[in-house]
Amino acid sequence: MKKKKLVLIDGSAYIFRAYYALPPMQRKDGTPINALFGFTNMLVKLIEDYFEDKMLVVFDAARKNFRNDIYKQYKANRGETPEDLIPQFDLIKKCVDAFNLKQLEIDGYEADDIIASFSKIASSNNIKTLIVSSDKDLMQLVNENVTMLDPMKNKI
Repeated sequence: MKKKKLVLIDGSAYIFRAYYALPPMQRKDGTPINALFGFTNMLVKLIEDYFEDKMLVVFDAARKNFRNDIYKQYKANRGETPEDLIPQFDLIKKCVDAFNLKQLEIDGYEADDIIASFSKIASSNNIKTLIVSSDKDLMQLVNENVTMLDPMKNKI
């Protein structure tokens, strides 16, 4: 019997990485697409290299989350989301759908919170899990059942 495997993808980190890595690009109608283009290319490579039946792309919910209620200055130094990135969020989610991948966004939580919860549950059920993120905070989840891939360094 094939061992169960789960791939958890930090979609929000992918979006911002793609946005800042590429110069501005737009469709003929003026819609910006540089983040969409970069995200799609990264997702294709990930699917080619690590495809599993159970892949989940996880996104941050809106800026405010439960940590803001606890500590008002949480990420207070972060700038606003760039205007030309905002219309790309929905396009990217449609892209994930087009790849027939599951996606999840939960109000009040960041992608890393959701990834941590899923990886803990999967690990306790002896399900091998690959976390795809450059977020070093997620390294604390690594154990005999959980590995982590930094997609920018292509290093597990």
